[in-house]
Amino acid sequence: MTTAETPRQIAWSRRRASLARTWREFAAQRAALTGLVLLAATVLVALLLPLISDETGLDVTKATGAPLSPPSADFWLGTDNFGRSVLLMTVWGTRISLLVGFSAALLSVVIGTLIGITAAHFGGWVSATLLRFTDFFLVLPSLILAIALSAVLPKGVGTIILAIGFTAWPSTARLVRAQTLTIESRPYIERAHALGGGHLHIIGRHVLPGVMPLVLANTTLVVGNAVIADATLSFLGVGDPNSITWGLVLENALNNGAISRGAWWNVLPPGIAIVLVVLFFTLVGRGLETVFNPRLKK
Repeated sequence: MTTAETPRQIAWSRRRASLARTWREFAAQRAALTGLVLLAATVLVALLLPLISDETGLDVTKATGAPLSPPSADFWLGTDNFGRSVLLMTVWGTRISLLVGFSAALLSVVIGTLIGITAAHFGGWVSATLLRFTDFFLVLPSLILAIALSAVLPKGVGTIILAIGFTAWPSTARLVRAQTLTIESRPYIERAHALGGGHLHIIGRHVLPGVMPLVLANTTLVVGNAVIADATLSFLGVGDPNSITWGLVLENALNNGAISRGAWWNVLPPGIAIVLVVLFFTLVGRGLETVFNPRLKK
């Protein structure tokens, strides 16, 4: 004799079936799956790098190569003006660049999600105030705001994360607000109100689960934008000079005359790394968007 499943077990079984279906739909997209595999490999290299290499070669006082030496058997991607391996700098730059990208995107998405849900759920003067606040940040160039914050606050990785995170949330807020308005118009939300459900209950149990797929897909795209913003800020000289990032490698190549001397190997590796990582995030984001947006499904 079998025992009947409890409501909790039924809910968990449905959730597992939904996750399995989502994964099958995502894996069916070759481009998205390829982007996910390559992105996972990139993150794995960044995490395991301290175990397979060290930062000794990044110290200008311990560099062993000739300045601006072209690619060779000893230095596969050549050296910079201090004799440091460009390959080593590019690989180590992955760690900070991804850290800033993920952290800034998380901060941005959290702020945007909270503002978007609050504006759509409460409406009235709350919505009007938050929308005006969002519009104010939308019309201002986010890069200029990030540069201003980076110039005022002490230089460091944390400052770059805050500068990007606090200036990149408006688009997420607009997106989440639109999705929340759609969810709020559904009958089960009206029933929850009629049964005496409070604001926190309705947002936590009904609204937030409904917007999370969209937020997840949007987050992958925001990470890519954050990586570009980090490289831009570092290239402009407002990043952390003590942390190796792809933008810092490009800035050093520009300031030390590598470009004018034809040392292309100082520019291409970090530039290609930025393009590839952003491409990986974009492929994953588009794949998730196709899965969660019924209008994009064939």
